[in-house]
Amino acid sequence: MTKVGIIGGTGYTGSELSRVLCAHPEVELAALTSRQNAGKKVSDIQTFLKGYTDLCFTEKISDTKGLDLVFVATPHGVAIEEVPSLMETGIKVIDLSGDYRLKDTAKYKKWYGHEHTDSKNLKDAVYGLPELFRDKIKAADLVANPGCYATSIILACAPLFKEGVVKKDIIADAKSGTSGAGMVPSPRLHHPFCGESVIPYSIGVHRHTPEVEMGIGMFSGVDAEVTMVPHLIPIVRGIISSCYMELKKDMSDEDIAKIFEKHYSKEHFVHYVKEPSIRAVVGSNHAHVSSNVIGNKVVAFGVLDNLVKGASGQAVQCMNLMLGIKETTGMDTPGLGV
Repeated sequence: MTKVGIIGGTGYTGSELSRVLCAHPEVELAALTSRQNAGKKVSDIQTFLKGYTDLCFTEKISDTKGLDLVFVATPHGVAIEEVPSLMETGIKVIDLSGDYRLKDTAKYKKWYGHEHTDSKNLKDAVYGLPELFRDKIKAADLVANPGCYATSIILACAPLFKEGVVKKDIIADAKSGTSGAGMVPSPRLHHPFCGESVIPYSIGVHRHTPEVEMGIGMFSGVDAEVTMVPHLIPIVRGIISSCYMELKKDMSDEDIAKIFEKHYSKEHFVHYVKEPSIRAVVGSNHAHVSSNVIGNKVVAFGVLDNLVKGASGQAVQCMNLMLGIKETTGMDTPGLGV
């Protein structure tokens, strides 16, 4: 049985990873780290895991021997300190932070505010969006798991760029639930402030912006330019990104639909639908894409659960590919629906 561990086992992404991996039939969740909770039973902190694990949190991932793969579910800046030693010992790694996504270290410094100190592993890291880069993920030892907003926008836009039917500018109006902000409380996340409101934030400076441009460019060869406006909406889970692009020629709704069907009809987790629904995908690794032509423009929608297909579920999907396990294993469940 393949043994896996999680660095950062108490955040939302670490918790979601724990939930999925505890029931995965082909791997053993063998380690979770938490400096604050080291020595405590995991199920005493994450009570939803009662009956699924007897593990205790450890302070360091190195406290557990024999691991085959480690997920790093920490804020940015931590992974570049943890990954080098893991890679040196032959452990495969999936980083859920932004530390290994951007190949350009100057862009990393600009958007994340500090120097990248592991250019050696950055060079070999594979961007982990399976529907676009599956073969590279299969051969990877280090995968940079995509961001949640980035996944929704890239899935919605990349096929149109690949087929050369849209101009380079994207206006992305993106909306996410409060879990996307992480566990650390803030005035913005206080329920009386956000519970009945829609709040734009990080306008023009959201770190997923260069990631979207990079991902579309790697897949299509086109240098897209993204104007991204994220919003906080009063739900816990879910993202819907509405992406506006100008068409290069007259096209119908049916023409655009054929492009998405060409790229996603054989995908298990990405579905082209007439009406995208957050509730249809919440709790699952599934994503909806949709589109409408409006005059000389097209709006493409990307919808997913930010903690699953936008984070931990996609990471497990990548793990399956890296370990030679059937890609859908441990993730093949539908959305909640209501």
